[in-house]
Amino acid sequence: MSQFYKVKRKSNLFDPKTRLPFKLSRSKLELFINCPRCFYLDRRLGISRPDGPPFTLNSAVDALLKKEFDSHRAVNKAHPLMVHYGIEAVPFQHDKINDWRNTFKGLRVMHKPTNFLVYGAIDDLWLAGGELHLVDYKATSTENAITLDDQWKQSYKRQMEIYQWLARRVEELADYKISDLSYFVYCNGRKDRQAFDGKLEFEVQIISYQGSDSWVGPAIIAAKECLLSSDLPQASADCDFCHYRQLASEAEK
Repeated sequence: MSQFYKVKRKSNLFDPKTRLPFKLSRSKLELFINCPRCFYLDRRLGISRPDGPPFTLNSAVDALLKKEFDSHRAVNKAHPLMVHYGIEAVPFQHDKINDWRNTFKGLRVMHKPTNFLVYGAIDDLWLAGGELHLVDYKATSTENAITLDDQWKQSYKRQMEIYQWLARRVEELADYKISDLSYFVYCNGRKDRQAFDGKLEFEVQIISYQGSDSWVGPAIIAAKECLLSSDLPQASADCDFCHYRQLASEAEK
């Protein structure tokens, strides 16, 4: 077995016998929704899906947007994009905002019915009156109109709803109403320029989304039931990873 998988097997695996809290990230809950078998292999047996390449350009856009909105946060003023889209809000000021945006910390909630510590790192929070709106940054490059209608973007919607669920249960945000209305700040790389000239230009737009987190709690409970099983769960019919494993296994036989 490769050293890669030896390391993976030591990383936060679910033990049915322990009473210690089990850490469940937003991305692992999404994995359960996508395919219970892949989730079980990952969190119970320590066999993860192969990692894809890092999206370093997306990470750069994300980091720069945070700096940009932080400059307006510091003076408690709306970003010009907010003004352009008629969003009467300002970036939320809080001494834990950087913790909540940290991948290894994030918004953290103990879900008592499962003893799961659920967490997820947000991109931003905007304050409008007494309401807080979750915000996520996205980067792409397409000539098509950007919407949230594509099938693969349903995961973006679930991502936002998990953030809403977490924010509603974080003690430091108890004095605020977490709105169902959230925003995606979408940066679209332009391809219609005459030359690169050492820079990539973006069109930036805000897409609003009305979410509902009513499914999150039941999904966490279902995820634990999945991990408690002594048998591998069924794979999702549309899981490319499981489909590949099945075809490869049949060919090897």
